[in-house]
Amino acid sequence: MIESARIQRRQLVLVVDDQEINRDALGITLEDDYDVIFACNGKEALEQIHAHEADLSIVLLDLMMPVMNGFEVLEHVQGDEQLKSIPIIVLTAEKSAELQALQMGAADFITKPFDMPEIILARLGRIIELSEGRQLISAAEHDRLTGLYSRSFFPEYARRLFRYHPELRMDAIVIDIEQFRSINDLHSRAVGNEVLRFVADEIKAFLRTTEGIACRFEADCFEIYCLHGQDYKALLSRFQKRVDEFSPNMTVHLRMGVKPWQPDVNPMLLFDHAKAACKQARGNYQNSLVVYDEEMHKREQLNQRLINDLRIAVEKQQFKVYYQPKYDIQQGRPKLVSAEALIRWDHPELGLLSPTDFVPLFEENGLIGVVDNFVWQEAARQVAQWREAYGFTLPVSVNLSRTDLFDPTLFVRLNRLVESNGLECGDVKLEVTESAYTDNAKKVLRVIGDLRDLGFEIEMDDFGSGYSSLNMLSEMPIDVLKMDMKFVRRIEENETDLRLVELILDIARYLHLKVVAEGVETEGQLALLQNAGCDLVQGFYFSRPLPPDEFEQLIKRDREATKE
Repeated sequence: MIESARIQRRQLVLVVDDQEINRDALGITLEDDYDVIFACNGKEALEQIHAHEADLSIVLLDLMMPVMNGFEVLEHVQGDEQLKSIPIIVLTAEKSAELQALQMGAADFITKPFDMPEIILARLGRIIELSEGRQLISAAEHDRLTGLYSRSFFPEYARRLFRYHPELRMDAIVIDIEQFRSINDLHSRAVGNEVLRFVADEIKAFLRTTEGIACRFEADCFEIYCLHGQDYKALLSRFQKRVDEFSPNMTVHLRMGVKPWQPDVNPMLLFDHAKAACKQARGNYQNSLVVYDEEMHKREQLNQRLINDLRIAVEKQQFKVYYQPKYDIQQGRPKLVSAEALIRWDHPELGLLSPTDFVPLFEENGLIGVVDNFVWQEAARQVAQWREAYGFTLPVSVNLSRTDLFDPTLFVRLNRLVESNGLECGDVKLEVTESAYTDNAKKVLRVIGDLRDLGFEIEMDDFGSGYSSLNMLSEMPIDVLKMDMKFVRRIEENETDLRLVELILDIARYLHLKVVAEGVETEGQLALLQNAGCDLVQGFYFSRPLPPDEFEQLIKRDREATKE
């Protein structure tokens, strides 16, 4: 096992002395056992220490030097939390200086003229061993719940394996438990802890068959650093099968992200990639294993570029707001009554980007508020402009993200938005996705209730795609349900889907809510929804999302049809 493997890689020693003869003498003594680098004064020493801090095992430091003496180097190193763990042996002929250096944090001293080579080597070996042992021991607490390594020790151990055992080809694995919070909520924290212990025990059993280490990184997140070449699909299946046997009365679903070994890539970067892969598997119950590959790498690079370009995009108005019409289908001829504002990004180099290319990314990184604010401003301005041009108000729905809901300036921003454009609160409808209600629901419901009391109309977007219960639905302060397009897609061919749509409409009527059906593409779908009592529809049957000038043609046609 790795714990008993002998460290083969040579350790790095920095020799600092202003006398060339002393540097040469120590170099000859050390070169058979260590890699040696040199500095001729304190200033050069600090440069070398900072340049090699991750690899440096020990410093042999002369005290009396020009430019910067050894005491100043000691003071700097001891004052830096990143450097103070590097042991320093001082080199001096001054007996009085030895005590001062030890008091300042030196680990030991070597007297000039230098002792016998065997003594110097023995002292170095002892200090390095004690230093590295202390660093490991100080961090080596195991996770109390699972017995795996703690998150503080695991990265240090992984780094040392990478540093001292370059011959080992190690993969990074991240295992997470899907919707673990619901296990605690539904079955108690004690049951959740039993699940965590069981998963940890299975990981330990796996590691008994291969070289590797593991830790519990977060509440329900485990990291494994093991030899390359595993069949990870089979491994995840093995873990999932054992967990299913352990918990037959509840659903415990595992997901796994893997970053395979790559030459000269440190373990922390491997785990960053494995975490990204594991996150990619979230909510995908059909494919719970994701292996980080070149395609994911390119996507991460693209994501970082989009994040970097966000501010410039707002400043240079690269974002464009498109509008998709909503039609009332219960008043005879379908009538244009409102629209939904949808963002597009006209990137100067990447072309026209759809919301799916960047909205989830910005939601995840907390930047979606910047995009939302842009859409709000454009939509409110457009509503006011159309009212002036056509003599009536066409309300527009805009998205309200979780980031917005927890923004303490939300009410001030929305009031200012409405007032500055001469609108009423009902002229700007607020869409909140169903999933936004699932975390910290009480806070979300309170904020939305207050917005509704001010006069804003609240629409629950993507109803049926998230996890809210019917009981929770009855408590939500909303006016409109937007039925997810997956319900509409097959209602012409599938009787069950049609009955499900009718059930949703019945529930909405009971709760006095209007329903918007998204994704209507055919005349048959429209007819079935009309007969079932759906209030409003949107989709390609009527129109794709349009830029403002093209949307105005819809307004004109609808106005002309109304006069007939």
